[in-house]
Amino acid sequence: MPAATTNAPTDIQELTKLLKFDSKVKVAVDGVLRGKYMSKDKFLSAVSSDGFGFCSVIFGWDIHDAVYSRELLVSNRANGYRDIIASIDLSTYRRIPWEGDVPFFLVSFLDPETKKPLVVDPRGILKIATDSAAANGKHCIAGVEYEYFNFKETPEALAKKQFHNLQPLTPGMHGYSLLRPQLNLGYFQELFDECLKFDVQIEGHHTETGPGVFETALAYTSALRMADNAILFKFAAKSLGMKHSVLPSFMAKPWEDLPGCSGHVHVSLKDNSGKNLFAIPGDDIANSRADAANDDTKYISQEAEWFLAGILDGIADVMPMLVPTINGYKRLVGGEAFWAPNAVTYGYDSRAASIRIISPPSVPPAATRFEVRVPGADMNPYYALSAIFLLGMRGITKKLTLPGPPISQLAPEDSSSGKVKKLPTSLGEATERMLRPNSVAREVFGSYFVDHYGGTREHEVKLWNKAVTDWEVQRYLELA
Repeated sequence: MPAATTNAPTDIQELTKLLKFDSKVKVAVDGVLRGKYMSKDKFLSAVSSDGFGFCSVIFGWDIHDAVYSRELLVSNRANGYRDIIASIDLSTYRRIPWEGDVPFFLVSFLDPETKKPLVVDPRGILKIATDSAAANGKHCIAGVEYEYFNFKETPEALAKKQFHNLQPLTPGMHGYSLLRPQLNLGYFQELFDECLKFDVQIEGHHTETGPGVFETALAYTSALRMADNAILFKFAAKSLGMKHSVLPSFMAKPWEDLPGCSGHVHVSLKDNSGKNLFAIPGDDIANSRADAANDDTKYISQEAEWFLAGILDGIADVMPMLVPTINGYKRLVGGEAFWAPNAVTYGYDSRAASIRIISPPSVPPAATRFEVRVPGADMNPYYALSAIFLLGMRGITKKLTLPGPPISQLAPEDSSSGKVKKLPTSLGEATERMLRPNSVAREVFGSYFVDHYGGTREHEVKLWNKAVTDWEVQRYLELA
């Protein structure tokens, strides 16, 4: 079960009591967080039934409300962009402190005919993944950390400037600076404090290297709650930014010559008793596993090694789930210079590897986990986490072996020789690979999901391919 928020109601009676003095409720859906206010009476009626009708067009258009280039299965002209059922998740109860403490809930979508979770729904697919693991006595635990640029801009200013000559919140490169936050202390501190009131727990909050860059690490919790917290953190940052005339950007690579913005994901599994299944037995960090594949994996369990092998075996086939935008691949191409790896690699405590093993002796056994360093800050946390856990569970089920040595045993020439497998370098290449008939993505997600999501990414590639960029105009207009 996902970790419920503080004071989350468990039934309609508790809910009615919580909302006694409220007149309206806010609900939100999807990975970009669309939503609306509902009257309390309408909301309570929806909770008492399967949910309420919500237009399926949110699965039929992109982030700028443009209908996808080709008809997709869930929402299309043929079915009239029909309603689907929005099922209110009471465990997500919060109040939005910067909106007068209005009650707030997240919803998941159900198929209107079968009443089963809608596979293409971000929360739905992650719930399917975590429920499947739980049925096998394994509970998915995760953490997310975001890097993001902050600008002294407003949406109106951006439009007027046509997104040119943006002013960073602060100048210069100042990772972990104690001084730079003083320049915008109200925004910096309010983001931390208001998130706690919003029941989005923060573990760390600091400046990162780059002009106006912050990094925020969200506290470890169950995977579905983590994805909720991650998407709601973005909502909080953007909402509070408006209050302070600051525009935070989770775009993966806003600047050509600066590091991009990561969305690193930390994952582990627990059993029914709460024990970390990635840890080797016992609390003595001198223990090591004799049958480990190599020294880098000797302080993780056999199940953890299979899980790691599962990620590495399928990661290239699910790249659009981890890196969903055109821009995200700009962060990875040549990203080794900025610790943004784009290869099928792993290593103990290695920030140069795509999968960083965090285990004893650098941490206690209970903190053993993997850090997946491929996603950028523009990832959809529901899709990214579902991909990682489905691949890892596949690795455990099939008892997969690691595809090669850790990054510490590889040489620079291994990359150019082909010994190290590279990840797709563009959204077009990644989407084509995911859509292949025999892709691992089809095996773990099913073809219904892959065909839908792949269609949304094909739409993004089509828009990019017909776009004329500033770079092209500057390079070719006069001299071509």
